[in-house]
Amino acid sequence: MKTALIATAAFALWQNAASAQMHHQHGSEAACDEAALRCASKVTPAFASDGTLWLAWMAGGKISVASSRDAGKSFSAPVEATPEKLNLDWGPDARPKIAIDAKGGIALAFSIFRDKAFNGQVLATRSDDGGKSFAAARPITVNNESQRFETIGFDNKGELFAAWLDKRNRVPAREAGKKYEGAALYFASSTDGGASYSDARMAIDNTCECCRIALAFDPSNHPVVVFRNIFEGGIRDHAVIAFGDAATPGEPRRVAVDDWQIAACPHHGPSLAIAANGSYHVSWFTSGRARKGLFYAYSRDGGKSFSAPLAIGDPKRSPSRPYMLSGPHGLVMAWKEFDGEKTTVSLMTSKDDGESWSKPLAIAGTSDASDHPLLVTDGRRTYLSWMTKADGYRFIPIGDGS
Repeated sequence: MKTALIATAAFALWQNAASAQMHHQHGSEAACDEAALRCASKVTPAFASDGTLWLAWMAGGKISVASSRDAGKSFSAPVEATPEKLNLDWGPDARPKIAIDAKGGIALAFSIFRDKAFNGQVLATRSDDGGKSFAAARPITVNNESQRFETIGFDNKGELFAAWLDKRNRVPAREAGKKYEGAALYFASSTDGGASYSDARMAIDNTCECCRIALAFDPSNHPVVVFRNIFEGGIRDHAVIAFGDAATPGEPRRVAVDDWQIAACPHHGPSLAIAANGSYHVSWFTSGRARKGLFYAYSRDGGKSFSAPLAIGDPKRSPSRPYMLSGPHGLVMAWKEFDGEKTTVSLMTSKDDGESWSKPLAIAGTSDASDHPLLVTDGRRTYLSWMTKADGYRFIPIGDGS
């Protein structure tokens, strides 16, 4: 891995800034049953076009939101988007999803458990008054067999795209005496900001049923989805589908041949970033026969082929939970590592579209449980968003914002 001296120096400066500006006044309490941010286990950030930071989190059986106009130093009074207590999906890769359109409309999606067999249902709601109130949450699809691991995002034209893992095909398969593996990748779209969605359609069947989905939009405004697929022989490696438009999925293409044969749920999904030039950047975890650990690869041809996988992190420290973002100053990648006592978030950047990366730098740590690290940008600066049990919510700036 090549290391750029300039990038390394920049990271040293960024670390000092991050240490001075970490905000953890919103402490997390163990097993507290309130809807407050301090009780949250999963927190998801998003910036509005006016620079307002929004958080959506799950705590006390409810989905709540709050906003900040000072980059996370302080937050508005929280609003409960779901006033009733729900059996929220607490799986390792589950979290509330938030997307904000150019007019400030807020769309939320999340999943609940319907029974003890972990059959789920994806619910969606929307606010058209700047987060002051939310419509009653409704199922994203009329089918109620089981849906989980949803993802949503607005394209540049204001159309909302949603994808999720769906098990509606397992009953017909079993009735026909056929074996059914995994789930199917389904999708829908909304032209009214999430108030309603189109009929659900299937992109591909027999995907892995229990990993988060990564979604991004290419320069042509088309959705691109990366997911853990089930290939022949029960191999659970990652695949990418590039959509021709919001209703037309392309052919699935393999990201890497990791050869992870496992008849179980990894609960460890991928991350995807798409640069302004259209290149795809994917990071993922595998425990396959070909390779084990965290890896990164890029595609310059719309997902038709990918570069050789690049190992990420210290294999002795169990690197996990990667997240990627194409920010205003280049590509940024964050992940977690654990040394047996402390969890740290490490970070790298690339200024040359993934050809080389800066030296990994630990920018945050905690001695207790924590959420996955997430990255978000306001168009000027990139931030790390990280919820920790012992130290509360952290929102750490990366870069100088120039």
